[in-house]
Amino acid sequence: MGTKELRTAMAGFYSRWFGVTLDPDREIQPLIGSKEGILHATLALANVGDKVLVPNPGYPTYTSLSKLLGCEVVPYGLRPENGWQPDFEELERLTDDSRVRILWMNYPHMPTGAAAQRTTYERAVELARRKGFVVINDNPYSFILSSERLSILQVPGAKDCCIELNSMSKSHNMPGWRVGMLASNAEFVSWVLKVKSNIDSGTFRALQLAAATAYDNADAWHEEHNIYIYARRRRLAEAIMAALGCTFDPAQVGMFLWGRIPEGMDNAEQLTERVLHEAHVFLTPGFIFGSNGDRYVRISLCASEEKLQEALQRINAICK
Repeated sequence: MGTKELRTAMAGFYSRWFGVTLDPDREIQPLIGSKEGILHATLALANVGDKVLVPNPGYPTYTSLSKLLGCEVVPYGLRPENGWQPDFEELERLTDDSRVRILWMNYPHMPTGAAAQRTTYERAVELARRKGFVVINDNPYSFILSSERLSILQVPGAKDCCIELNSMSKSHNMPGWRVGMLASNAEFVSWVLKVKSNIDSGTFRALQLAAATAYDNADAWHEEHNIYIYARRRRLAEAIMAALGCTFDPAQVGMFLWGRIPEGMDNAEQLTERVLHEAHVFLTPGFIFGSNGDRYVRISLCASEEKLQEALQRINAICK
């Protein structure tokens, strides 16, 4: 279950930033990183042959792990004309099947940078309550370049049919520490704990206590590390997109920049291969996130300003 100190700190984090009340003894499960929670929640909720709905484009692990566990993966489309939000008419049809157990959501969205929307969460909760499946919202990016803190658990009744994952890797710049969390109703948490207890033995106590202290950091720390530093990197990433002739939505949030390739190019790989072999800079081709990413590339804002500046100079050199 993790230490009392860590669970209490996680409950305080959700109360402070999201206005969500969680019982630290029954409604929170610390994780060895939120990626672990994808495995444990799927094992707890779905059996072989059950259906799992995943976003297209979306984080590849939702798909690959569901396949490894013998679930049937059903993609649902996210498209730019909808602001990369779900098409609820499509979801209505897809969830008519009683074998649907899980709907994966991820806002702020990776890779597109689409911001979380209260109306999206409300419609997802209403659909899940009516159809009898569970929405799992993967929410690690809510602090990056975003001043609005949204959680699906803010929606009345969401705790009955939703699980939310979060991660200190992003919000607290602690990648490699492997400290994440899962929040939901006490029954769902108990199911996940039963699975987790048979797979691992928890996080090193010293890391848990350090993480509990980190949750109590100042607002000014978040402003500097999650807004200002990423904003400076983002300007350089935007310059790279412009040099490549790519277009992008300036309203994106999160730690990536998602851009559409020029119309004259056949596909994203044509662009990324040229940049890789001529400028020696790696850009992520959007097709790895699903077919709706075929004409997009993604730039990570995890690189330092110096690295991004060097990448811009190299790309400018081959684009003259």
